[in-house]
Amino acid sequence: MVETVAAKKDWWSAVSAYLTPRMLVILAMGFASGLPLLLTLSTLSYWLSKLGVDKTTIGLFALVGTPYTFKFLWSPIMDQVPLPVLTRLLGRRRSWLLVTQVLLAVAIFAMGQVDPRVDPWTTALIAVIVAFLSASQDIVIDAYRIEFLPKDEQGHGAAATQIGYRFGLLLAGAGAVGLSDFYSWSVVFGVLSAAMVASAVLTLLIPEPKGAMAHGKRDYAQWVKESVIAPFADFTSRTGWVVILLFVLFYKFGDALGGTMANPFYVEMGYTGLEIASISKVWGVWMTIVGAVIGGIAVARWGVFRALLIGGILQAVTNFAFAYVALRGAEYGLCAREALAADPNAVVSNLCAAYRHDLPALAIAITADNIAGGAAGAALIAYLSGLCNVAFTATQYALLTSFMAQGRTWLSSGSGWLADHTDWFTFWSLTAFLAVPGLLLLLWIMRLYPSGAVIQRNSST
Repeated sequence: MVETVAAKKDWWSAVSAYLTPRMLVILAMGFASGLPLLLTLSTLSYWLSKLGVDKTTIGLFALVGTPYTFKFLWSPIMDQVPLPVLTRLLGRRRSWLLVTQVLLAVAIFAMGQVDPRVDPWTTALIAVIVAFLSASQDIVIDAYRIEFLPKDEQGHGAAATQIGYRFGLLLAGAGAVGLSDFYSWSVVFGVLSAAMVASAVLTLLIPEPKGAMAHGKRDYAQWVKESVIAPFADFTSRTGWVVILLFVLFYKFGDALGGTMANPFYVEMGYTGLEIASISKVWGVWMTIVGAVIGGIAVARWGVFRALLIGGILQAVTNFAFAYVALRGAEYGLCAREALAADPNAVVSNLCAAYRHDLPALAIAITADNIAGGAAGAALIAYLSGLCNVAFTATQYALLTSFMAQGRTWLSSGSGWLADHTDWFTFWSLTAFLAVPGLLLLLWIMRLYPSGAVIQRNSST
């Protein structure tokens, strides 16, 4: 009985740690961080698909996420330079955060006022501005969290950030796609803009971290030398560093191509916004979390290399599940032709709906793909963490993840062209085979480091 009471007390202590005012602030900041991300990724591609924009153009829109890969270049400016008047009134962190959030609200609202069919360049420009401001907001939020929370609460703070981040993704993903079935896109973007305004109001109410004003102003050139050049020079001194970078770039290449075209695919298969929101955005997010847990267990049990190999194979194979969904869509076309041949007045949408709207097949494909992708992603994060020299951990990790993001932006921008020049079954099959180069590079790295060590660290650093 005593043990049961103690266990309940420990459980409540673990839960209550996330209900303190400090943690609720961090959770709200995580929400603000996650909200604009999907607007320049999957939600944007869904919007363009519904408007009838061609797939090649939709693929090129992946390039608007480029600012996320280079945010380390302007982070010292936001870290050091005060804003006139605002910094004196609000403090350095809150002043930068307020400005970026207000500008984000304006940019998100503006995105809903343009028609990509009429003015695609303006749409792209606004999307780049949203991505730039979103990446800038992330810089400030990360700094705020680290300075605001005591050292023994940093772990809880990281978890609270991820929870809030997922809620932001759900609103910008499932919420936006679901609302678009009932309201115009200008209204949808207006709702998202209002959510960002609410985040800006919260910024006015929260305290400035005490540590934010304690940092001295550093020389920018010296920062570049210490934070960019030295870590990169250290990394390039390692055995096989070119192969490692190529692996980081190509490990999720097939997944990146498929992810960019996922929403156009769903739209062409005839799924409604509500169906896509519930299966892909809500259910899919939870399956990714399940996959990440499985990936973490796999790394602990089997080691990072074996977890990477198994995860990489699974994330490639699961793309064939989408190829099956594409076959069901092709069967719809065959069914429609046969129905019209038999009866020119036949209602094709009713007679052949089972092929076009195979929800169980889509649910199975998304479940398998997200679990595999989450597991592979967790193993990749563990690998990237192990690559970093302890003397340059934060910077090398930021540089590696920025390099990895190139696959999600520049490399995946050709996915629309590929989808336009193939049928959907061929497209999804090719994305599975495009995972092979990354797996071959992984096998090469495993031969370079047969002992299982992720990377050899120079003892002098």
